[in-house]
Amino acid sequence: MPKMQTPADLDRRREEVAPQLLIRLEAPTTIRVGMGACGIAAGARDSMRAILAELSRRKLAAHVTVMDCIGACAKEPIVQIEQTGQPIVIYGNVEPDRVSRLIEEHLVKGQPVTEWILG
Repeated sequence: MPKMQTPADLDRRREEVAPQLLIRLEAPTTIRVGMGACGIAAGARDSMRAILAELSRRKLAAHVTVMDCIGACAKEPIVQIEQTGQPIVIYGNVEPDRVSRLIEEHLVKGQPVTEWILG
């Protein structure tokens, strides 16, 4: 991205990213990935990349963000899914190879993957 040098440059950039910001603010789903030191060490960055790629591939809107350690270090990477009108679900051991199933079952079919649920 070229360096912004004028207020007009900033206005143009704001218009470019506005649709992406709107998706984040209005998405009915928020996915939080544990990015404490233990989560990062367990591969949470790769899990987050896999989540973003899977959402993009399926053209699903969700706000993906990070959360701090919740004290379940042995269960990292941890992913929390919050959907409007539904209880929050926290999953453990969400390695990148589990992401496709998690998105398919929880977000698409509305059925949490019970064997991975921490709380």
